Amino acid sequence: VDNRPGGALTIGIDAVAKSTPDGYTIGMGPVGALAITRHMVEKLPYDIERDLQPVALITTGYMLLAASPKAPFTSVRELIDYAKRNPGKLSNASSSNGSPGHVSGELFKYMTGTDIVHVPYKGGAGAIADLIAGNVQLMFESTNSIAPHVKAGRVRALAVTGAQRAQSLPEVPTLMEAGVPGYEVTAWTGVIAPAGLPRAVLDRLNSAVNAAIAEPNTKERLAQLGSEGGGGSPEDYAALIRRDSAKWADVVRRSGARID
Repeated sequence: VDNRPGGALTIGIDAVAKSTPDGYTIGMGPVGALAITRHMVEKLPYDIERDLQPVALITTGYMLLAASPKAPFTSVRELIDYAKRNPGKLSNASSSNGSPGHVSGELFKYMTGTDIVHVPYKGGAGAIADLIAGNVQLMFESTNSIAPHVKAGRVRALAVTGAQRAQSLPEVPTLMEAGVPGYEVTAWTGVIAPAGLPRAVLDRLNSAVNAAIAEPNTKERLAQLGSEGGGGSPEDYAALIRRDSAKWADVVRRSGARID
């Protein structure tokens, strides 16, 4: 494993894109890198559709809209009412500019007609700590990261972003149930490879990923993390990337969010 962090995830993705397409170099392709930050940077060193080959979706999960325990609201409806009475007074923390939590908040603001200030952090730990302390009032974060804090009573769960309730937090309503019709956000990660991979090699890698996801131990571990197994064909994963990329391009354009 060769970790290549930084550059809003572009450094690692670029290493995959420029590698030899022989099946020996593959990478992780999360929603942030493949469908969100591409619309927030001036120029990527690669073309996602031209230079990368989707292999298989590994996991799908939801974001959780969490509130500080010190916040003056306990439900999504109360949050919306408070935000409309106090425009610009609430702050929404995220792990970074261009993160799924950032754009989830921008979509929420657009769909609810609210004015909430985005506060980006350098990682989720600092954002969650400030949420617990009450220095910020809101945060959209992946369920696997924030569910332990919900269960410990350190933050208040308002809603999950999926079309269905999360298996790890079945008592928490979806945003659609809580009063925001049509709101749906999924966080996903898959395996990618460089473009030009021979079909036989691609099919072999895809079969291996699907087999791993189907293992009982894998399913159990994903459930503990608040995620669900993905699977499917390379074409299924490519279609998901295209669909979510179009969705987030629209959100980013309306919000004006950029990464310098």
